[in-house]
Parts: sequence; C-alpha cells; structure tokens
Amino acid sequence: MLFTTRFCIFYQLNVQFSAYMTQAIRLGAICLFTMVFATGCKQPGSEAATATTGLPSISAMEPSTDFPEAAIASMDYQNGQFNFQIGGGFALGQQTPDAPQKMCANSAQGQHLHLIVNDRPYEAKYESTFRHLIPDGSHYLLAFLSRSYHESIKTPRAHVVVKAEIKDSSFKKLDPVTSPMLFYSRPKGVYLGEDARRIMLDFYLVNCNLGNDYKVKVEIGGQEFLLDQWQPYIIEGLPMGEHRCKLSLVDASGVLVQAPLNPVERTFSLQPSPEQ
Repeated sequence: MLFTTRFCIFYQLNVQFSAYMTQAIRLGAICLFTMVFATGCKQPGSEAATATTGLPSISAMEPSTDFPEAAIASMDYQNGQFNFQIGGGFALGQQTPDAPQKMCANSAQGQHLHLIVNDRPYEAKYESTFRHLIPDGSHYLLAFLSRSYHESIKTPRAHVVVKAEIKDSSFKKLDPVTSPMLFYSRPKGVYLGEDARRIMLDFYLVNCNLGNDYKVKVEIGGQEFLLDQWQPYIIEGLPMGEHRCKLSLVDASGVLVQAPLNPVERTFSLQPSPEQ
C-alpha cells in the first residue's frame, strides 16, 4: 500500500513536470518568433543603435517652442515674385528660443518659410517677399512656417497648399488640394561635425492623420520604421558619408497610398568638421 501511494505521487509529479516543460517550450518558441518578426519593421525607439554599428535609430524629438497663433494669411505669385502675409506673432529671421537646446542643425538666419514645389527639395526663404521662378504648367505648391532649426509648425493656419497653374511665372488658376499628401522636408543637404550626430526627420501631411488609417514608412540605412505620430523625430547612429531617406505614405495594411508625389526620396550627407 505504501509503495502504491509513493508511485502515484511520483507519477503525478512527473506528469506536472512534463506539462510545465511543454508549456515552457511553447513560450520559448513564441518569444523566438516574435523576436524574428519584430526585426522586419521597427517602431521608433524600439532598437537603440550606436554610431559604431552603422544602423540608425529613430526616436521622437523633444517638444519645441510652440507657435499656436502663427499664420500664413495669404500667398500670391506674380511675375516670378512671391508675396506672403505672415501673422500671429511669428517673425521671420529670428532665432527660435529653444534652438541651443535642440543640438541639431540650426540656421544662423533664423526662422523662415519652407517652399516646396512638387517633390523637389524645399527652398528656405527668410523674407516674406522674394523671387522664385517656376516653369509653366501644373504644380503642387506647399509653403509652411519653420522654426530656425527647420522644424515645421504643424497647424492648419501655418501652411498653405494648392495645385497651381503657372503661366509666365504667375498664378493663373488655383485649385484646392483634397487628396491625402505627404511632403518631405528634412533631412536635407550636408551635415558637418556635431550637426551630423542628431539628424532631424520632419515631413508635412495634408488631408490625413497618422494613426489607425495612415502611417509614414521611413527607409534609411537599410532599416525600415513605421511612424504613427505626426511630429519631428531624431535619427542617430548613421556613419559619415552619403545616405538616402525614403518616405512613403501607407495605409493601415502597409500598402502604398495612391496619392500625388508618393513616395518621395532624398539624398543627404554626413561629414566630419573641416578641422577634424
């Protein structure tokens, strides 16, 4: 009787141990699958990368000086000259107060306008009236107010976007833009020395909100990231040299949205300081 009791206890313990090990193996397999799958497309900040790896990381940029009343009241283009009316307490040519704390590329000329024609790189304009030649034809035009470190002001009144018919360097017809659109802003150009350590990623959205319905896919340094918040980001971990950054507006399933000028790609360069 004592032997039978001990055998039953041993048998029960063995069964429980076998069940425990089976569950542990299953959990281990699930964790391994999750780790492999997660490397395909990263959320910002999901993987820290150092400059020695050559793999970039993307993280949300800290909050910036706010300009809730900044506004582009009007935009006109005649005989090759743009004229903007800017209000809401936003001053072109001034340094944004928190520029020293940003530790990223900053314009010595101060706050400015970003003017984007179609999918071309933006032109920074530091006065409200300036000459800029646009060839005849139909063009998408976006202008938005920018902090001195090139971060866009993402409010309805701080930008203007139109589909314009240009003839003889003048507006002939303006149509509202009704489709979702993504415009590339930064990175751009050449980054030297310390400016090459923290690269701001910034873009402008029209007629869409990031979240459940839309996302921005970033392809840079052989990595992919999905962004679901419209805000500036910081890219770190890129080695010196030339890099390509591709931005795509995608839907909830990751499929490219059939929108004008989508996707868009730029080349920029990171270089050591001349004295290094």
